[in-house]
Amino acid sequence: MSRSVVRSVMQGLINGRSYFGSSISSGHLFRSTTIGRSMQLSGQQNGWTFGGFEWVRMMSSAPASMEKEPPEKEQKKENSVTEEKGTELSPLSYWGISRPKITREDGTIWPWNCFMPWETYRADLSIDLKKHHVPKNFVDKFAYRTVKVLRIPTDLFFQRRYGCRAVMLETVAAVPGMVGGMLLHLKSLRKFQQSGGWIKALLEEAENERMHLMTMVELVKPKWYERLLVLTVQGVFFNAFFVLYVLSPKLAHRIVGYLEEEAIHSYTEYLKDIESGAIENVAAPAIAIDYWRLPKDATLKDVITVIRADEAHHRDVNHFASDIHFQGKELREAPAPLGYH
Repeated sequence: MSRSVVRSVMQGLINGRSYFGSSISSGHLFRSTTIGRSMQLSGQQNGWTFGGFEWVRMMSSAPASMEKEPPEKEQKKENSVTEEKGTELSPLSYWGISRPKITREDGTIWPWNCFMPWETYRADLSIDLKKHHVPKNFVDKFAYRTVKVLRIPTDLFFQRRYGCRAVMLETVAAVPGMVGGMLLHLKSLRKFQQSGGWIKALLEEAENERMHLMTMVELVKPKWYERLLVLTVQGVFFNAFFVLYVLSPKLAHRIVGYLEEEAIHSYTEYLKDIESGAIENVAAPAIAIDYWRLPKDATLKDVITVIRADEAHHRDVNHFASDIHFQGKELREAPAPLGYH
């Protein structure tokens, strides 16, 4: 009897027929189904399938929903595919966050995601560019001479390549505002105190300096070794300024104030080369026209002029912040110059 059963099973496996008949009990059928599935998977891994156990898999007691999706889901899938093919869908977030339609004053679509129309402004060109903080004490003199020493390698490396110099300058100039704003933010959280608006003011400065960089890279394409230099200088300067701001905020702000004075000088020399024809006065990038609300026919000279005015405002803000600390006060005790670019 056992020999005939084994012979029938082997014949069923070879011919692709099922050995299991209707006389087998439900317990045997369930066990056979499990074995059949495991043998079928094993066969598929080896590149072939047991034909005799395909029928057993179909007789599985698994729910129909696992074998086939309901008609409603299939209909939804078909509709979504049709919509994707028929129309170009905008990528909406799963969380319902989408960008509203924003236009310029002339009705054209606003093309930038990095800043919005209400964040743009017209630079104040009436600011005094020659204002200078005369060093009065040891901290002032140390800050002033430190900046003068740092300028020596910059002059030797870039010479009169003011476009590349500006890229390097802005990667450094955008760091102090971010570091100062971050540390004031953490201090506000630790001491449960308001910042007097200085967190926002310093972060505005950092963002404004970053926009200078985004503008300059549209005009100047840094070489690979200049990019490497940017990475090195930014890494060193960020960590050094972080430690300095923790130890002495008044010295940190004074150094930034003198750095901005040097930036004004560099951009003034940049303008001289443009006016003399040594540097071509090309058309202003679109990002600069929108950010500073420049006329459509603005040129490189217009861009450098407004950037220089921004640097003069940053000079005033940082010297002002340092003076507050020298008076023995905290920044939150004085009104922050919000919106003062």
